[in-house]
Amino acid sequence: MKSPTRMRRDNLDVILFWLSCTVCGRSASSVSFLRAGKPHPVICHPPLPSQGEGEPAGSRRAKIMASNSTNISSDKRFLIFFDFDETIVDETSDDIVVQTAPGQHLPAWLKDTYQPGRYNEYMQRVLAYLAEQGVTESDIRGCMEKIPATPGMVTLFQFLRTRPPQDFEVVLLSDSNTFFIEAWLRRAGARQLFHRIFSNPATFNRDGRLVLRPFHSHDCVRCPSNMCKQVVVRDYVARRTQERGRPYQRLFYVGDGANDFCPATSLGPRDVAFPRRDFPMHRLITETHEAMPGEFKAVTVPWSSGEEVVLRLRKLVAE
Repeated sequence: MKSPTRMRRDNLDVILFWLSCTVCGRSASSVSFLRAGKPHPVICHPPLPSQGEGEPAGSRRAKIMASNSTNISSDKRFLIFFDFDETIVDETSDDIVVQTAPGQHLPAWLKDTYQPGRYNEYMQRVLAYLAEQGVTESDIRGCMEKIPATPGMVTLFQFLRTRPPQDFEVVLLSDSNTFFIEAWLRRAGARQLFHRIFSNPATFNRDGRLVLRPFHSHDCVRCPSNMCKQVVVRDYVARRTQERGRPYQRLFYVGDGANDFCPATSLGPRDVAFPRRDFPMHRLITETHEAMPGEFKAVTVPWSSGEEVVLRLRKLVAE
């Protein structure tokens, strides 16, 4: 039986649902409207406060989106988004953390608590169980640091580092969590590459338990309850366009999963979606092209190695 994580990543039964309606109730060119300076409202209702937290996730998301972005240079030509699991790293971090459990597996009673669309809540229970079993912050950090990078990803990071500073604004957008991501990036020496990281907040409490919270709430019925990446992309692009006083020349999105398809539908015809070849994001894009030609606007460049992404970016920045 697949783990709940794999089922979440690989379940392509959602294809028919995706293809039967407009993604997130918006046209596929939503972000291109924003880039043209036309308003396009995002509906996002704040949830009730999470346990142990003093403010709604929606309020927290607004503060996160607003913080620090004004410190980013306004002369960047391009904005590139990266997913984390199975895009930057070649595994799913939520699966890898299970290796710290006794016997490197979870009990059946715990796995049976998983409910589709409520994955963040499931991982909260997993992390609580690991703490009860004596798994420490050091154990989890060490486990994350050992995850291998996806083929060619180091080359892609090096390319982005060596470009002129006005070329790329780099953002990481993941349904993993901030602790897993920060641990890996710092070990890999890649943290400074990313101007912003958007993920589910995760910090250790006084009892040594990694406490995970949802990133936000939203109205997209096709995404997990804790994160719709299209909402994050649209919010961020709108805010940065306003701060900069002009749009980016192009947007890029590098991902692999079904939840990366949703933000990719908001890209415009000059933008580029980089789906990992034969992963759910790629298959969803392919199905969309076949079922509704012209509905998916962005140029699609599948990749198996980050070096393929480098080749395309190198051509585009030279235009």
